[in-house]
Amino acid sequence: MRRSSEGEGPSTWILIEPSQPAVKVWGLPVAERLQRALHAAGVPSERIGVGPASEASSRGSTLLIFRSDYVFDERLVRAMVASENTVLVASRIPSDHGEAVAVHIEGSRLMVALRLLRGEESSETAVREAGLRFVGPADLVPAYTPLLRRADPPYLLSVRPESVAEIESRVFQVSYKGVTDLITKWVWPLPARAVTRCLAHAGIHPNVVTLLSWVLVVLATLLFTQGRFGLGLAVARLMTFLDTVDGKLARVTLTSSRVGHVLDHSLDILHPPFWYLAWAAGLPTGAVWLGPAVAVTVGGYVVGRLIEGIFLLAFKMEIHCWQPIDSCFRTITARRNPNLILLMAGTLAGQPDIGLVLVAVWTACSIGFHTVRLAQAFAQRWRGQSVRTWQEAVEGV
Repeated sequence: MRRSSEGEGPSTWILIEPSQPAVKVWGLPVAERLQRALHAAGVPSERIGVGPASEASSRGSTLLIFRSDYVFDERLVRAMVASENTVLVASRIPSDHGEAVAVHIEGSRLMVALRLLRGEESSETAVREAGLRFVGPADLVPAYTPLLRRADPPYLLSVRPESVAEIESRVFQVSYKGVTDLITKWVWPLPARAVTRCLAHAGIHPNVVTLLSWVLVVLATLLFTQGRFGLGLAVARLMTFLDTVDGKLARVTLTSSRVGHVLDHSLDILHPPFWYLAWAAGLPTGAVWLGPAVAVTVGGYVVGRLIEGIFLLAFKMEIHCWQPIDSCFRTITARRNPNLILLMAGTLAGQPDIGLVLVAVWTACSIGFHTVRLAQAFAQRWRGQSVRTWQEAVEGV
């Protein structure tokens, strides 16, 4: 099979048959979800068509057709764009290749593709006549996703009106980071899912949620400097919740953007040390330990980020994803949510200054742990052993 000419790419068609149900998943029609996934995969709008089979055509050397009665993991869409001469099937059993749901084929073989997608031609016949390779979801993409720090097989879900709730649950589950802090991991999922659903069906863009988080960061900072620690913590907690929601909303509605990524990650990195400084500013002056506590907390935050950066640069993965102990320690390491628990404990005890001391002590302990782990990783490489995430090793990818 010949390759598309440079810069040409495949002509893409989302196949909608009259009998297919018109349902929405996370507030989006299935065909629109596919269009957004294709845009994210780099397919220009002018090369994407939607409609019945009779309108399908190829304006490039290859034709990529998706069925719109399935919800595709974004990873599968990207992989199919890059995989010519390939048929994606919904299942793999020994006696058959399974039901075809997407085909990337030569443009001249349009009718072969349509017969496969409609189940009118057996896979064995297509293999003989067109030399196509049949793959299941697990054959096409690995389970481990570095961005989300989790190993989860790609989903490919048949759409039926009665299965929408189940599909939305699966899509939301995959949007959640697998390695994170204890609050995000165990407290936020249920309320975050409910709020994300409301925002998705209301058509609220994730960047609006992120901008609101910026406003709450400033408000919490001001409240801390005024010594209004209880109210400041409430605002800070709301901000951390919305910080969870915006990313999930972007992923389930396929509205991730470069601007949103910059807004979200710059917020995550920049605001914690300002909160600690504001907390110290709101405390009564004169305590001899206040200066050292602030120095350890703020300096330790910077050092911690540097350790993470060095590990990522050296080993191409996050330090929290190396081995199970690192992923476990990430749930409690001295980051924003665990530190807020310590600050809250001090405030509830009537000693907000002690809360800051606890944060300083735990920051020092966390830096010590991560420093040792960084040294151990370099030692392992020096011995000639590979350093890879334990989730990849478990999945065998």
